Amino acid sequence: MKIKYKLIRLWETLRYELPRFIKNIWRFRKGLWQFRSYDPHGIYVMNNIGLTNIADHIEKYGYEVEESRLKKIEKMRRAAQIYKNFMEGDFVEQAEAELGELIIHPFEFEPSPEHPDCFIIKDKENDVEKEHNRAVFERSREIEESQWNELFDILRGQDSSKFDKDKEFYEQFDGTGLRGWWN
Repeated sequence: MKIKYKLIRLWETLRYELPRFIKNIWRFRKGLWQFRSYDPHGIYVMNNIGLTNIADHIEKYGYEVEESRLKKIEKMRRAAQIYKNFMEGDFVEQAEAELGELIIHPFEFEPSPEHPDCFIIKDKENDVEKEHNRAVFERSREIEESQWNELFDILRGQDSSKFDKDKEFYEQFDGTGLRGWWN
C-alpha cells in the first residue's frame, strides 16, 4: 500500500507539479531575475505578474456569478496597477499631471570664491519655482502613500460582519479581499 501511494505521488509530481513549476519559472522569470534580498522591487514584479495572471484566468474561466466576479477582477487589476506604479516609481509624473511639470533649469557653474580651482552650481530657481517644485514633490509623496494604503485595503478586503443582512450581498460587496480571489 505504501509503495502504491509513493508511485501515485511520484506520477502526480512528474505529470502535474513539475510542469507547473517549470511554467511558473517562465511566468515569473522577470521577478525572479530582479529579486534582491535588500529591495522589494522583485516582489512588486512577482505580485504584479501573479495578480494579472489570476485576473486573466478568472475573467476567462471563472464560474462565479458576474456581480461579484467582475468586481474582483477590477480590484485585482487595480492592485496590479498599483504594484506597477511602485515598480516604475512614477509618482512624480502623476503629481506633474495634476500640478504641472517640475521647473528644472540646466546646471550652470561659477567659480568658487573660497576655492579658486573649484566650481559651485548656480541656483537659478526663484521663490515661485521653488514653491511649485516643492508642491509637486509633496503631492508625489501623498499619491504614493494613498496608493500604498489603497493597495492594502484592496488586499485586506471588507469586513463582511458589518454587512447589512437585509441588503443583497452583491450590493455591498466591492470585490476586495485577496483571500477570496480564487476560482
